[in-house]
Amino acid sequence: MLHIVRALLNGEKGFNELARAVGGCNSATLTQRLEHLETLALISKRTEDTQGKLARSVYTLTPAGLELQSVIDAIDTWAVTHLNTPAPAPAAFSELPATDCAG
Repeated sequence: MLHIVRALLNGEKGFNELARAVGGCNSATLTQRLEHLETLALISKRTEDTQGKLARSVYTLTPAGLELQSVIDAIDTWAVTHLNTPAPAPAAFSELPATDCAG
């Protein structure tokens, strides 16, 4: 689920944008993860009317979700130090399996 939070730290995203950002996990799993994060009050969801098309769901972090930035930064720092990855820490998260949305 940290993949989802990490993606939303850069601003709001629609469902398909999130799916791409977290590595293309299946829709059912992503929906389940988003509902769980919403239940925990870490993200909020709003529906936008798209004039005759299907409504678009847009997700954003709540203030509590934004507070996870420091946790993610700490994991990034740890990963760079202990996993010997030459790339910045976001690469460490991308190494996790995407099929379960990392979590």
